Amino acid sequence: NVFGCHLDTLCHRENGTVPRFLDKCIRTVERRGLDVDGIYRVSGNLAVIQKLRHKADHEESLDLEDGQWEEVHVVTGALKLFLRELPEPLFPFASFDKFIAAIQETDYSQKVSFIKDLIGCLPLPNHDTMARLFRHLLKVIEHGEFNRMSVPSVSIVFGPTLLRPQIESPNFTVHMVFQTRIVELILNEFHKLFPSQ
Repeated sequence: NVFGCHLDTLCHRENGTVPRFLDKCIRTVERRGLDVDGIYRVSGNLAVIQKLRHKADHEESLDLEDGQWEEVHVVTGALKLFLRELPEPLFPFASFDKFIAAIQETDYSQKVSFIKDLIGCLPLPNHDTMARLFRHLLKVIEHGEFNRMSVPSVSIVFGPTLLRPQIESPNFTVHMVFQTRIVELILNEFHKLFPSQ
């Protein structure tokens, strides 16, 4: 399976550091979705997303250019579902509290430095998948005049998907603000945080 599989298990099986399915989805969106209004914010047809998920789980050669996936919101929906279904989120549980603490640092350059250190300590599949995803999201934002997606709107969509505590706490609304702000900071400071990219 691809969906619901641990990131390191999946990458190990595929002999890489970025899941092929995620990479395929990103390439498809960059080919034909960058100018689509509300890309990543608009939901795709759930039945078709589930069909795509089933196909990804059971078939080696998945062709996203096949006509049945022409609705690009289905591809973005499947990518978000893939990230949501990781048993452990892209930002590992063990580092959740550290990221939340770092984003609350009042000195901005210190905050960036803390986040950079935390990203540098991530397992390679998490680090490389994060770099691949955020580089892509920056491309989406660059086309904002057409797709109406900005740093804040992308962060609201992805914050809770990429970071979540192992045990949902009563103050999850507070967490949500920080989750969004962490994604926002990574988008704004991408080239400092991922210098090799």
